[in-house]
Amino acid sequence: MKRSAEIAALEQRLGHRFTRPELLRRALTHSSMSGPGREDNQRLEFLGDRVLGLVMAEALLSEDRRASEGQLAPRYNALVRKEACAEVAEAVELGKALKLGRSEMMSGGRRKMALLGDAMEAVIAAVYLDAGFDAAQAMILRLWGSRVATVEADSRDAKTALQEWAQARGMAPPAYVETARTGPDHAPVFTIEARLDSGETVEATAGSKRRAEQQAAEALLDKVTSGE
Repeated sequence: MKRSAEIAALEQRLGHRFTRPELLRRALTHSSMSGPGREDNQRLEFLGDRVLGLVMAEALLSEDRRASEGQLAPRYNALVRKEACAEVAEAVELGKALKLGRSEMMSGGRRKMALLGDAMEAVIAAVYLDAGFDAAQAMILRLWGSRVATVEADSRDAKTALQEWAQARGMAPPAYVETARTGPDHAPVFTIEARLDSGETVEATAGSKRRAEQQAAEALLDKVTSGE
């Protein structure tokens, strides 16, 4: 099957040239675009999640040969969670190549964390089916990069840490409110305010809602814990 310029460019960013480029096309097809003769990426996502899990489990065992299961489990969860997959997807500009239905596209589907994370898992499965485990492993370790070695610091994201802090003090979970959006549609900039029941608030600005929420949560957590 002839590959488009878009597929060829994505293959370069992934570091894998497909023998069967139709696998990559299927990995990029969201259920909103599926239909007769066009499969979506849900089954590939299921497989890719398992391949990613095995690669990360092996990588963590190799990285720290003395770590206990209790130490490895949160690191593993941080590496395979949907947010981590979405961050990698953003880094290789996977969103630009997603095949979405009109409604999903109009609602900003190319930037949605869940869609990006699912598609990244599907791409992993596509590489696995195209060239085997070694090729999928090599791509994963290349794209996840230093995350395996530095995951200790990221084992709990800022939003989770802030929520746990609030709940431990009998508060409701923090709220995240979009207070501003600027920039063009293809490159929006979001300002998000993190709020606690106790009245403390902090704003942060970033190129995605998820990043802005994380930054706001981190700043607010620093603010409320600085005097403890």
